[in-house]
Amino acid sequence: MNKIVLKNGLFGSVIVSSLLVFITMYMKSNPEKEVSMTVGFAGMILAFFFVIWGIKQQRDANNGVISFGKAFITGFMITLIISTVYVLVWLIILYNYFPNFAEHYTDMAIQKASPDEVAKVTEDMNSFKEMYKNPIMVILLTYVEILPLGIVFSIISALILKRKTN
Repeated sequence: MNKIVLKNGLFGSVIVSSLLVFITMYMKSNPEKEVSMTVGFAGMILAFFFVIWGIKQQRDANNGVISFGKAFITGFMITLIISTVYVLVWLIILYNYFPNFAEHYTDMAIQKASPDEVAKVTEDMNSFKEMYKNPIMVILLTYVEILPLGIVFSIISALILKRKTN
C-alpha cells in the first residue's frame, strides 16, 4: 500500500478516533447531557483534511501531476482507512465500555422529543435498538456515519487538486 495513503489514513484515524473516545467517555460520565453532533462532524472534517494533504503529497510525488481518477482513489483509500479505524474503535468501545449505548441513546432521543412526536420517536428508537443487536448492522450504521462525508471530501479534493500538466 502506498506510504502516503497509509500515513495520512492513520493520522486522520488518530484524530477521529481520539474524539470518538473522548465523546463516548463524556456521554458515559454525563448521561443527562447530550453531546452536539456538530462536535463529532467537526472532528470528522478535521480528520478528512488528511485526504486533501494526502492527495497533494501524491501529486507532488508525481512531479506535480495527478489525474482526477488517481486523486480520487488516493482520497478514497485514505477515507477508507480513517473510516475503518473509526468503526473498529467504536466496536471496541461499544462492546467493552458502553454496552448499553443503544438504550442510552434511545432514552435521550425520547426525552428530547416533543409530546406530539413521542410515539413516532419511540417506535423509531425501538427499531434502532433492534438493529443495534446485530453486530453487522452496528458496523454498517457506523460506516454510514463517516464514510459518505469522506467520499464527498475525496471527490471535492480530487476536483480541486487534479492537474494534468506542470
